[in-house]
Amino acid sequence: VIKKVLIANNGVAAVKAIRSIRRWAYDVFADERAIQFVVMATPEDLRANAEYIRMGDVIVDVPGGSNNHNYANVTLIVELARLHGVNAVWAGWGHASENPLLPDSLAKSTPPIKFIGPAGPPMRALGDKIGSTIIAQTADVPCIAWNGDNIMAQYDRTTGCLPSESYKAGSIKNAAEACDASQRIGFPVMIKASEGGGGKGIRMVSDAAEVANAYRQVCGEVPGSPVFIMKLSTNSRHLEVQL
Repeated sequence: VIKKVLIANNGVAAVKAIRSIRRWAYDVFADERAIQFVVMATPEDLRANAEYIRMGDVIVDVPGGSNNHNYANVTLIVELARLHGVNAVWAGWGHASENPLLPDSLAKSTPPIKFIGPAGPPMRALGDKIGSTIIAQTADVPCIAWNGDNIMAQYDRTTGCLPSESYKAGSIKNAAEACDASQRIGFPVMIKASEGGGGKGIRMVSDAAEVANAYRQVCGEVPGSPVFIMKLSTNSRHLEVQL
């Protein structure tokens, strides 16, 4: 039974979570306070008199600064969850929400603490761009052309990992391979770092002469990350829905 939830997020995300759960609690139990909320508050959020802090039942001061000191700090979140005896943690989106160490660590607590979201293995499997594409095309989900579009593999549901040989087959290892893959896929293409994000480790290439330099730039922006190449979908839009 979930009676107390730690909100491991701030701002609009935290407000939406608390409002939605309280509305649901009122509709189901006729008591919007059936579930209590522990909220994390940085000095910056306190100074801003953030709305989600006013909505919380228990307010916990956490360090300010970049999110690795607070909302993305898995160790801190787990410690606070244990200290305040919560039954579940809601991380929302951003921050620690896509870090599989969070659900893994909460599950190992005594007693286990529920992570409101996917478990660690599927999060680990789908959080990687190369791995998630291989999983999708193995499940017959239509995928845009890319250098590994002929690879089929089943992931380990316990660890969330693909067979290493399948993952390696989907990775571009050097500039020569990048040129060959781009020619096969057809320009324009996107050269992407599997561990990139936020505009880092991604280059659009429209000509074979640009491939080698773009490949090196991607590798330099996200050192150590596997790289893959995908056909650029032009004149397209996408819609993201947060669940």
